[in-house]
Amino acid sequence: MTLRKPIALAVSALALGAGLALAPATTASAAYQCDMVESANGTVYAGYYTGNTIQPSSTGVSDAGIEAQCILRYKGFNPGTIDGVFGSNSRAAALAFQKKMNRDHHAGLTEDGKVGKNTWPWLRNSSYY
Repeated sequence: MTLRKPIALAVSALALGAGLALAPATTASAAYQCDMVESANGTVYAGYYTGNTIQPSSTGVSDAGIEAQCILRYKGFNPGTIDGVFGSNSRAAALAFQKKMNRDHHAGLTEDGKVGKNTWPWLRNSSYY
């Protein structure tokens, strides 16, 4: 009976240690790869979302979020980790993009850091860098 408790503690410690060892790999795998493609008509895609209407989520992973983050990074606006969650870094990158498009091209975009139906076409257009 006295041997059971030390064995149970050792097994628990081993399991806990293994779980901690795996935690960084799980976090690192949350980053997505951006394989950018420019279509013949000058539209940029990363392969996660092809539309122009869905606003990326700030609370969960979305294909639109991954797509917007990839394009922002491709165009030189750093959204942070490409994780599909449109958090503060992504919003700051989108805001900087919107300001640049308004300043340089008179785009008339709302400068709110959100990628919606008005910002997507400007983001996708390969001629605006």
